[in-house]
Amino acid sequence: MEPSFLEKEKQLFFHTYNRIPLEISRAEGVHLIDKNDNRYLDLFSGLAVNALGYSHPKIISAVMQQMTKFSHLSNGYISDIQLELAELLISHTRMSKAFFTNSGTEAIEGTIKLIRKKFGPDKKIYSLDNSFHGRTYGALSLTNRAKYQKGFEPFLPNIDKIGFNNVEDLKNKIDSNTAAVFIEFIQGEGGVNIVSNDFIEELKKLRKKYEFAIVADEIQTGIGRTGKKFGFSDFDISPDIIVLAKALGGGLPLGAFLATSKFDDIFKAGNHGTTFGGNPVCCAAGKVVLTEVFENGLMEHVKIEGEYLISQLNELAKLFPEKISKIRGKGFMVGIELLEPGMPYVSKMRERRVLINCTNSNVIRLLPPLIISKNDIDFFLFNLHELLKV
Repeated sequence: MEPSFLEKEKQLFFHTYNRIPLEISRAEGVHLIDKNDNRYLDLFSGLAVNALGYSHPKIISAVMQQMTKFSHLSNGYISDIQLELAELLISHTRMSKAFFTNSGTEAIEGTIKLIRKKFGPDKKIYSLDNSFHGRTYGALSLTNRAKYQKGFEPFLPNIDKIGFNNVEDLKNKIDSNTAAVFIEFIQGEGGVNIVSNDFIEELKKLRKKYEFAIVADEIQTGIGRTGKKFGFSDFDISPDIIVLAKALGGGLPLGAFLATSKFDDIFKAGNHGTTFGGNPVCCAAGKVVLTEVFENGLMEHVKIEGEYLISQLNELAKLFPEKISKIRGKGFMVGIELLEPGMPYVSKMRERRVLINCTNSNVIRLLPPLIISKNDIDFFLFNLHELLKV
């Protein structure tokens, strides 16, 4: 008998993923379609990657057009599409310089190098408790979660953590020996936790005193997901460095880090590089994403429909207080904190043709494509309500 696709997967790959038992054949808009033509409403969009959904015609057109020119150039050359995307990013972030990568974790690695080069190896870099910044060694050194770090020690020196929203811990640890603080303004993998205004205000005061860098990890929260350009846009703060990926490439591998003018002259030729980062085809897709999200009204859609989604979830929380503890999030980055494990909900919703994600053991995380309609949101809400009644 021919082995199933899951059996083949076990034979062929390192066992690093808990694979979802669906054999996807194609995808359209906000739906994944399996080999039997069953349609599934996808509410985590490749983990916040497919901001414009699947098979978006403008992305397909831009990618095909670029492929007819060239699909790859060494970064010894500069291409027009790289310039166009960099100009867009700098315009919308108000940063000074950009560097393109293949992924978020690579962008974090490059940012660590930039900080070390500017401030020296002895100054401390901090991240926040329960954070997630990636799985390569520098990024993993910043990722303060034992489930990801265990067994991979030792990590980079002079990296430490600050308690999430713990203002006293922040004041006790930040001093003249601080190089940078990395922040997810909404923690994704950590359970959709929003940083507090008090914490940010204290961080700003300390930066003014000690002149360290604030790094906004916008890998998951950026590019309109919260209903604003970036997660930090809801706060009165200007980061020194912004890290982007996931949605940036419209489904293709693309990340970036951008910095203010104080970092303009830190890197010299040869200090950092990448073979595939800033690939022209990926940049063509990225230009479509930024244009659609930032310039063609998609952020307003996210804001309106995100408020609707969260308000309806809060109504469900009132109806089922024995099952739902709290609703958190902004825009289309939403966490439903349960009073019981979340994975059974993932399986049961999949049986109802709705795909959701569970993080931090008991938080249902919703990261739908930014194009999702109110009707699709209502389909999800109806099925969740039916499941909660059981």
